[in-house]
Amino acid sequence: MATSSSGFATRLQQAWQSRGLLATSLLPLALMFGAVTAARRWLYRRGILKEQRIDVPVLVVGNLVAGGAGKTPTVLALIALLRREGWRPSIVSRGHGRSTDHVLEVVPDTSAASAGDEPLLLRLRGGVPVFVGRDRVAAARALRQRHPEVDIVVCDDGLQHLRLARDAQVLVFDERGAGNGWLLPAGPLREPMPAQVPVRTAVLYNATRPSTPLPGHLALRRLAGVVSLADWWQDRQAAPEMISSLRGRPVLAAAGIARPQRFFSMLREAGLDIVEHALPDHHDYVQLDWPPGTTDVVMTEKDAVKITPQRAAGVRLWVAALDFGFDADFERAVLALLPTRSAPPPLTRR
Repeated sequence: MATSSSGFATRLQQAWQSRGLLATSLLPLALMFGAVTAARRWLYRRGILKEQRIDVPVLVVGNLVAGGAGKTPTVLALIALLRREGWRPSIVSRGHGRSTDHVLEVVPDTSAASAGDEPLLLRLRGGVPVFVGRDRVAAARALRQRHPEVDIVVCDDGLQHLRLARDAQVLVFDERGAGNGWLLPAGPLREPMPAQVPVRTAVLYNATRPSTPLPGHLALRRLAGVVSLADWWQDRQAAPEMISSLRGRPVLAAAGIARPQRFFSMLREAGLDIVEHALPDHHDYVQLDWPPGTTDVVMTEKDAVKITPQRAAGVRLWVAALDFGFDADFERAVLALLPTRSAPPPLTRR
């Protein structure tokens, strides 16, 4: 079932790059989706549905297209930037793939099933408070109650979550751009492509060149190295020299992410001889079904949060880490969108 589902998802992603037969056949559904999306935004513009503002600034990170465009490394890099600038940031997220919807604080020993793989990774690598919940307003307020020192909230994958009022947003694209320009499910767009950069928005391209007409900045991205899974769980850094130890022997590259080919290409560019092992996005790794004879497996950090070293069973497990950041112009653009930093207001206990 997983293989069939993954195969259809791959076929659909390919269809979204053109206006072929499959995409065209889905246009009636896309028109319905567009009508619902437009009606919802109209209700918010007219004030019939109300935005809810919390008592500290909110910076939203999101994308217009379905599938991974690099939001998680963008959030981590923004957290690092904000901390350098003296902010005390935190993160709220929906937590895709969670087993429940209630508001939860993510701590290092929270399971990926309870928190979602990406929020757990954000907590482990970001080192800041992370709360998840279907209701991101409730999650943000719970975060402020538990951590009154926090003075800014970064909302992960929150572009379409209109109920939580935002002060600024970062719009992330990858090399796909807007695809065929159609809405889901005929195309990749979650909402119509804007003709110009929306107000209080910075555009980031997680690609080698801009992939839409919108002016923006290029992310700085490279493979930082690999580290053993056991050392990764001990918060030890990936080292580029460890890659050389894997060269010259077959390596299984496992990726339960939305865009595995980018990961595979990065490993090949580093000189590794890999066997691709693409899995569905957010794959749970309840069972480690490596092909017979597998001795070394390299995976993403998003995969690693769901596998403890004790489960290796004689296979050497490695985690590949990204060195991801921004140029100085993008950093200045984001900081200029934010209000002047000040101490968070005292909380009113209810």
